[in-house]
Amino acid sequence: MKTKLVELSAREQRIVDTVQVRPVRTSAERNRCLRLLGRHHYLGALQAVGEQMFYVAQGPGGGWRGVLVFCSAARHLRPRDRWIGWTSEQRRRRLGLVANNARFLILPGFHAPNLATRVLRLTLDRISEDWQRQYGHPLALVETFVDPEQFQGTVYRAGGWQELGMTRGFGRVGRDFYVLHGRPKRLFVRELCRKARRGLQAEHLKPAWAGVEAKVAPRCPHPARELRSLVEHLKSVEDYRTRIGRYPVWSLLALVALAYLCDGPRGQKDLKKFAQRLSQGQRHALGIRRDPRTRRYPAPSQPTFCRLLQKVSAEQVEAAILAFQAQVRGPAPCEGVAALDGKALKRSGGEMILSAVSMPDLYYLGSAPVPTDKTNEIPVARELIDRLDLEGRLVGLDALHTQMETAGRIVQEAGGDYLLTVKDNQKGIRQTVQQMLAGTPASFSPSASDADPGVD
Repeated sequence: MKTKLVELSAREQRIVDTVQVRPVRTSAERNRCLRLLGRHHYLGALQAVGEQMFYVAQGPGGGWRGVLVFCSAARHLRPRDRWIGWTSEQRRRRLGLVANNARFLILPGFHAPNLATRVLRLTLDRISEDWQRQYGHPLALVETFVDPEQFQGTVYRAGGWQELGMTRGFGRVGRDFYVLHGRPKRLFVRELCRKARRGLQAEHLKPAWAGVEAKVAPRCPHPARELRSLVEHLKSVEDYRTRIGRYPVWSLLALVALAYLCDGPRGQKDLKKFAQRLSQGQRHALGIRRDPRTRRYPAPSQPTFCRLLQKVSAEQVEAAILAFQAQVRGPAPCEGVAALDGKALKRSGGEMILSAVSMPDLYYLGSAPVPTDKTNEIPVARELIDRLDLEGRLVGLDALHTQMETAGRIVQEAGGDYLLTVKDNQKGIRQTVQQMLAGTPASFSPSASDADPGVD
């Protein structure tokens, strides 16, 4: 009898020492995992949702010893969300960095002491990199639920997981649908990297994690009452159509403005998708008219936005935006720098727009499109200067605009002062400046090569 116990202990030790963990490779292996879970796990098989990975624990010969399933994290968990300290919007955009260990099964015949702890550790050592290869982003945190009527969570505690409390007793039966099952679970979490919790609650994600937020569709968090003020200002824009259907021009412009405020893309196809995600109350507040057949407020199509962006009056839209900005933030300050700069619009195929913004307050002052033909932004900047209120302001432009005519318009016609950049390729202007300002002390501290070697 004593010899049998020693042999059993040695066998158990071999099981623990030789176990390996790898992701499931084929659909046949995945189906096998589900069959084993259905047969041996107390919760049975599952329909994993969202991003997911199946793992198997196996011996040296390839025989299976265990199955693990990780999938998308629970949408709402008060203990977890309080522990992380992120806002509801941060949770919505960053939840992809958290995975849920939905199933963990050691197969019958392989229940050796410490085996489950080792399998779990081997899985967590690699899961973030596996997730990166599969979905293009790593993981920061894992969570799991333990039924207190069945288990104590000993394996998770031994693996360094932290218990956060009890859930409220809801279970997910779909991607975004939960039902009350009345059996609260113990919630455990574990950070997969140092200071993961702090990184999840930070204002900006670190670069390795930022791709997760980029995949999340923009959402409009503004209730209907907050949208009506914006709509009232946009009603000043004339409609370019003689017959108005379900979408007045000001309701379409309000949708574009909302997409901008929600940091969403503004291509016609993107605007269509953004409008479809708005609630019925939000669409009604924007002025969309109800479909008499369905009694619902529809979302505009992609061609509707194409016609809007081609035919609406840019000058009237700018006036409406300035009026709305003045109501929300007050009038733009008369002092400070007015910075004019041209930028290529995202997803526009190279189209440029020249905008004027006050610094450091970041008030929008106006803008103008730069034609795509041979005309550059120099004449566009001069036209924009003519219609802006620049009295007493310092106007800053880059070296492209360092020309006599532009400087003359700023001073003589607009009543402002200019701050223009001079580069080495503008030899004549540079020499003139050097001669006129030869005795002027430097405005900046000396470079490292000119500094006194005795001063740190």
